[in-house]
Formats: sequence, C-alpha cells, structure tokens
Amino acid sequence: MLELEFAYLATFTTRTDRDWGFLFLNENQPVYYDANHAHIRKEVNHPEKVVDEVISFYQAKKIIPRFYIYNPAEQPDLLRELRSRGFGYEELATPVQLWEQKVVKLDENEFITIEEVTEANYHEVLEIECSIKEIGGREVREKALKDEFEHPAYQHFLLRYKGVACSTACIFAHGKQARMESVATLEGYRGKGLIGYIIQHIQQEVEKQGFENLWVFPINERVEKFYSRYGFDTVMSLTPGHAFLGGKSITELQNG
Repeated sequence: MLELEFAYLATFTTRTDRDWGFLFLNENQPVYYDANHAHIRKEVNHPEKVVDEVISFYQAKKIIPRFYIYNPAEQPDLLRELRSRGFGYEELATPVQLWEQKVVKLDENEFITIEEVTEANYHEVLEIECSIKEIGGREVREKALKDEFEHPAYQHFLLRYKGVACSTACIFAHGKQARMESVATLEGYRGKGLIGYIIQHIQQEVEKQGFENLWVFPINERVEKFYSRYGFDTVMSLTPGHAFLGGKSITELQNG
C-alpha cells in the first residue's frame, strides 16, 4: 500500500531520501500539502536536528513546513519537539478500503452519460474540480489536474447529467494496482446518487483493464461509510499525524 502511495506522490513531486524518511517537494504547488511535506517513516533519534532540517528546507523555498508522521505513537520525542517549536498538530483516522471485485449494480438512468476526459472536455472537468474546496479548490487543482492529465498513470472521467458536466473521478495506476482519486460533484448536483454511477464506471474500467486491486485511501470515516455502499471493504485503519507550522489543518480543509 505504501508503495502505491509513494508511486502516486512521485507523479507530482521530487523526493529527497533521509535516514528517517523523505522530503517531498513541488515548488510550483507551494500550497499543495501532499506535494510538500516531510514524511516520517522511521523512528527519529535526534528530533531537534530533524525539525531544524525540515524547517530550513521548506522555509528556504517559502513553503510552510509540515510533517506527515505515519507512526506517531512511536515518536513521543519528535511530537514534543514539534509542539515546543509552535507546530499545530492533529491525528487523522484514515481507513484504507479495497474493492471487493464486484461491479456495483445500479438502475439505468437515461439522463447520465460518462466519458473519458480529453482536450475537448478538459476545461469542464477543471471547473468542477476547482469548485470543490475539499480537494484543494482552484489554488491546488488548476495546476494538479494539468499535471495529472499529461501523465500516463492517470485516467480521468466526466459524468454528465442531462448533458451538464457535473461529476468527475479518476484512476491512478501503478503496475497492476489502481487507486480511485479526485471524486467530486458540483454542489448543486449532490444528493442525486451521481457519484455511484461514476464509481460503477471506474469499477468496470478496472475490471476491463485487468487490474488486480482497486484501492481508496486516504479517506476519512464519513467517506468510508459512503464507499462501503459501493463494494469497498475497510481492510485496515491508520492514524497518521500531521504537524504544520502555519496554514489550515487537514481537518479544517475536509470540513470546507
């Protein structure tokens, strides 16, 4: 699972390896949290030095320093050091879901059509994704979608309801593993069950293209309950820590 996560990050960041983990960077996307953070993978033996290094690395590039800590319970000294330096801190219940390999059955809806994203409909997708604050809004998605659209690991899809472009999602592929990303619906079209149809379409594509697994992560517990209705089982739950020296918490972003 972490291999899939690192492959995903590699499509829009550069990675610098350290003894304790990695420094991820994308100077063209300074406010994109996933693109700019220190990933703590191993126990930190000298937290003061590590925190100094991370602060210096990102502040030199005018980017807010932040840490993703995947084993916070094993890092009490690091957490103590971060709090003493004024970092905000949150822990996020993060379910990991795996598709059970059965395409969800839904009633046919003559008003719904789904198409792959091309240059012809790209700007319609862009406007949908830029309107969704939970996935970063225009500040993040305008550049991120362009990078994804040009990268061979991504396939984006657009759902129309009565001809109106209103919902999107994509497949990120790495080897025989696939991950569902960027699921979004215009606010005015929510509550109509449209997301279920684009999820169904992605399941059909994953089956047709011969992927071994379709994953959904990272998500929150509210999204976990929603995807469970469409054939996704929770196979594990992580509780990573997020430390940040400014800006909003991830919880604040998820809550809009």
